[in-house]
Amino acid sequence: MATIQVIQGDITKQAVDAIVNAANTSLLGGGGVDGAIHRAAGPELVFECRLLHGCKTGDAKITNGYRLPAKHVIHAVGPVWRGGRQGEAELLASCYRRAMEIASENQLTSLAFPNISTGIYGYPKDKAADVAITTIRQCLEQPTSVETILFVCFEADNFALYEQRLHANGIS
Repeated sequence: MATIQVIQGDITKQAVDAIVNAANTSLLGGGGVDGAIHRAAGPELVFECRLLHGCKTGDAKITNGYRLPAKHVIHAVGPVWRGGRQGEAELLASCYRRAMEIASENQLTSLAFPNISTGIYGYPKDKAADVAITTIRQCLEQPTSVETILFVCFEADNFALYEQRLHANGIS
């Protein structure tokens, strides 16, 4: 049975099979967690990302981890929050589903997720946490190679929110 944990920390320091990047559609780096991952991985990451020719919102693509402790990076493109009536929840759930599918296709067993779309994309943190937890739980009900899920929260408020949501769902 898979385990789900929440930790407060830096996703670029996680020694897992893959970290998930809250990427933009270009996959060429940006601000927040995306920029931090690109800086920590080194220039080889942006070179490989150029070969992927971008990624659509709600989808994900995998690269090597290069200088990161993680073996791979799964770049998931979350939606920009536009009030919640333009399919944002479905697109965000799709990011988590696609990351899990890609992990399983590559026989990865441990995966670390950031709080996708909650930074500059403006997705409300509580709504994003609910989508993330619900989607991951649904994914773990299907056959998968993934045994360990980490929700890595950089900020204390997100960490407390995830702890509360996971506890309410009987997970921690």
